[in-house]
Amino acid sequence: MEKIHIQFSRFSAFYSPLIIAIAGNFLQEEGFIPEWSIASSPSDATLALANGSVDIIQSAVSQGFGPSGSKHNSKVSHFAQINQMDGFFITSRKQQTDFKWNNLEGSKMILQPGGQPLAMFKYACKKAGIDFNKIEKINPLPDLDMDQSFRIGHGDYIQQQGPAPQQLEADGYGYVVANVGAQVGVCAFSSLAARKIWLEGDKCFAFIKAYSKARNFINEHSAIEISSIEKPFFPDLPQDVLSTCIDQYKKTDCWGGPIQITEQAFNSTVEIFNYNGLLQRQPVYSEICKDIKFI
Repeated sequence: MEKIHIQFSRFSAFYSPLIIAIAGNFLQEEGFIPEWSIASSPSDATLALANGSVDIIQSAVSQGFGPSGSKHNSKVSHFAQINQMDGFFITSRKQQTDFKWNNLEGSKMILQPGGQPLAMFKYACKKAGIDFNKIEKINPLPDLDMDQSFRIGHGDYIQQQGPAPQQLEADGYGYVVANVGAQVGVCAFSSLAARKIWLEGDKCFAFIKAYSKARNFINEHSAIEISSIEKPFFPDLPQDVLSTCIDQYKKTDCWGGPIQITEQAFNSTVEIFNYNGLLQRQPVYSEICKDIKFI
């Protein structure tokens, strides 16, 4: 048995295929003793990967788009997708049985502060035919985070990754009315990344077998079954909330499609970042991604 260290740059049920690879013993069946951790920031996860402190990170191909992309890409490749859609939801303070995106215009909304989540949301607004600038973006209240601020009455809507929106709804503070990913469509969102030298070794082949099985399990089993396996990873979250979150992700098919990061999905993400004016240079698929054969 060999140790494999996996680091999450952000931890939530959105990354269930990777969580199930650990929690469902798929990695153990391929001879690994998995160790996992959560980075303090996505850039810290990338740094840990580049210096060899960890073997694999949960990341995003857009990590290779920025000014430090060339240095990042010289050592690291993104080799598999975790999900093929944005994983953020919109929660409304008021119940809406027939939500339309133009309901957001004129409202006050607590949005993610920037980066890929905000870029995706702006692109979703474009596709929905609404004016992002007609939404009043508000910050969390002093000394409170986004979730706490919304719970005490700040804002009409909030943009969060699951399972936070499902917990808000379960606690009676709001209603999940939309999934940003469903509006944006298929793109290269969250990914698995590793050092290029690691991807040439035997460990990579064994990991690919385990991850392929885990992803198939996710797509072939119910949200209740998946949540029962993942529950120890979410000790403070009620299982029914976790199950609801997983079910809502499954309904958008965010864990479907090929395991490989396709060039078409990559180009869709590039288009979204171009729309937001976030690119100083055009990203090149072959510099950022590696096409690996999966079992």
